[in-house]
Parts: sequence; structure tokens; C-alpha cells
Amino acid sequence: MPNSFKLNLVQRPRRLRRTASLRAMVSDTVLLPKNLIAPLFVVDGKGRPEPILSMPGVFRLNIADLVKECRELNKLGVPAVALFPKLSSRLKDEEGSAALRQDALILRAVSAVKSAVPGITVMTDIALDPYTTHGHDGVLVPDGSDVDNDRTVEILAKMAVLHAAAGVDMVAPSDMMDGRVGAIRKALDSSGHEGTAIMAYTAKYASAYYGPFRDAVGTSKAPGAPGIDKSTYQLNPANRREALIELRLDEAEGADIVMVKPAGIYLDIIRELRQSTRKSIAAYQVSGEYSQIHAAARLGWLDLERCRLESLVAIKRAGADMILTYFAKEVARELNA
Repeated sequence: MPNSFKLNLVQRPRRLRRTASLRAMVSDTVLLPKNLIAPLFVVDGKGRPEPILSMPGVFRLNIADLVKECRELNKLGVPAVALFPKLSSRLKDEEGSAALRQDALILRAVSAVKSAVPGITVMTDIALDPYTTHGHDGVLVPDGSDVDNDRTVEILAKMAVLHAAAGVDMVAPSDMMDGRVGAIRKALDSSGHEGTAIMAYTAKYASAYYGPFRDAVGTSKAPGAPGIDKSTYQLNPANRREALIELRLDEAEGADIVMVKPAGIYLDIIRELRQSTRKSIAAYQVSGEYSQIHAAARLGWLDLERCRLESLVAIKRAGADMILTYFAKEVARELNA
């Protein structure tokens, strides 16, 4: 029986949702491969890729395999990679001294990638947690109760210069020490690396979502051991205005790009920064965000392909210009298709 009831509406928003082509025409957020940055983990030696059990589909790669992965990402239109080293425990100490070795794994990885895939942007993490036995992002004060801010910054500035000399395009200090962006900018400029950019981890929160990443780089504590509390230098998850303070400081100290980490559960912070700066904004969809989507999909509770794309679109919609995500390769393939 035909329905005779008709609403007298001038505006019917559903008109522009009627077909896929109409929906595409009026989409105000477009995610492209060029918006993605792939975080990659590198290990020494010539072994096969090492699966990271808490991050399905993510591996630690030797340098040769890392180069292959970067070639594939470059062909897919992913413009940048962020490299993170996994060191042998025998190379770690309280001071993170391996970070300043001339033959450091990360320096060899950068040189290999830039030589083989010169068109890809390479960024590296500037922090000491992969290098220290205690797993903190810097060196500790004598009684071990906290991270020594200024001593750490001195080391990080030297570390950044080594990375720049190896050919990195961008250094990304993730340590959250006060004043580190300015010190790194000064060190880079005075050593002839004015062209090396800084992506500052501007609003890096003391989040519980970093666990799988710590497995990946070998900074997790043994089962049953107390976790690493980084609350004295990473931001309080309850605070919004604090992110704006960090933004002002990083802008003044010379950051080229500012970042929010984590991304998906801090969309409000991404939006705050978008409304407060003209700088490009990066957001890091962290390991816990990636792994929880995978876990729910494995249980049949979520559609993996749809959820990973929706999660990234939401981050872009909030105001991020670029997204570090472990989904970069799969999503770039999907977008290209």
C-alpha cells in the first residue's frame, strides 16, 4: 500500500547521502596515503623479521628488510617513516650511552634507508628509553627518584646532531623534557644542520596505551614487576590547558611540526592545537590503539578494515595533518585501490 504521508520539508540532508558518488562529493575530510607516517622497528643482525606478539602484523626488521619495507611504502605513496631501534640488553646502561655511539644501530639504519630510498622522509626518535636499563626517557637523578631534566637535554642535543649527520630529515624528541626543542634546534644549527626539521612531541600524555610499543623496543618490565611511571615528565591525561602551554613553548623554541600522542582518545586535544596554531600537526595513533582494534576484530566484535579507516578519518577530521599509524601500509593499499 503506498504511503500517502509526506513531510513538507525544504531541507532534506539525506539527498546528499543517496549515492556513493554524492557522498564523496560532499566529504569534508579526505584521507590520503600522503597523510600517513609508518612507524618501523629495527634490530641488528641478519635474522628474519621478528613478530611483535602484542601488535599483530608488526615486526622488528633487520636493516636490509627495513630498506625493503621503506621501498614498498614509498611506492604506495606513504611519504615518511619513523624509525625506532630495539637494542640488545648488553648495550644498555643507566646513562643510555649507546645513544651516542658513532656506530649506533639507528644511525646505520638511517644511512641505509636514505641511500636506497632517497625520496622518503626519515624521522627518528630522540629519547633515551631504548638505551637505558631503567626504561626512562632520560638519565636519572642520583637517588633514582626522577629524570634529570637538564643532563638529559644535553645528551639529547648531541644525539640529534648524530642523527642529522647520518642523513635523517627530521628528529622527533619524544622525551618531554623542558627546553629540549630549543636546545636541539641550537645544536643542529651550530653544527651545520639548519635544514634538519624538528617534530616535537608537544602533547605526549602519560598514557596507559603505550604497552605494546614498550614490548616492541624492549623497555617493558618483567611480568609482575612495577611498571614505569613517567608522570613527572609526560602530561597528565586529565589536563587540556597544559597542552597549550607546551604548544606555546615548542613554537617559541623552533619546532617545525607539533604532535599529539595518543591520537584517538585525545581528539579534543588535537582540535585545541588546531585552533591555536598554524603549524602542521601530527598525531600518533599509538600501539595500544592499534592493538585494541586488532583484538576486538579477532574476537569478531569489530570489522577490522572499516574500524581502522574510521579511526584514522576521525583523527584527520579533528585537525591532524599527518598521522603516525601502524596501519599505514594496509590503509595506503586500500586507499590506492
